[in-house]
Parts: sequence; C-alpha cells; structure tokens
Amino acid sequence: METVTISSKYQVVIPVSVRRALGLEPGQKVVVLERDGRIELVPVRPMKEYRGILRGIAAHFEREDDRI
Repeated sequence: METVTISSKYQVVIPVSVRRALGLEPGQKVVVLERDGRIELVPVRPMKEYRGILRGIAAHFEREDDRI
C-alpha cells in the first residue's frame, strides 16, 4: 500500500507501481467513485478490450414456468 498527497489543486500522483500493474497511460480516463467513505479510481477501457470476456460461460439455464 502506498500513500499519496493531495496537492493544493486537489491533484494526486498515481504511484508508478500501480500505473505499471494496471497498464495506465498518460491521458487515459478514469471514473471517480465515492463508496462508503473512500475514493475509487476505475480505468476506462476501450470496448474492444472486453471482446470475448464471456467466452465459455454457461448460457443455458432453466426458466421458471411463469416466465416466457
């Protein structure tokens, strides 16, 4: 776990170890979420990166009788 400091302009620097682990690039967008008193930064990824993510998932399931 690393600690960062909030600048007078409310900016933070993401540590290099985190940038490398997540493959973050300069200019990349992140979504900022407030959840249970903490801040989460979620990288925005191009939709092409998600292609095939569900490959192999079981698509067959039984429906309840009252459903169409």
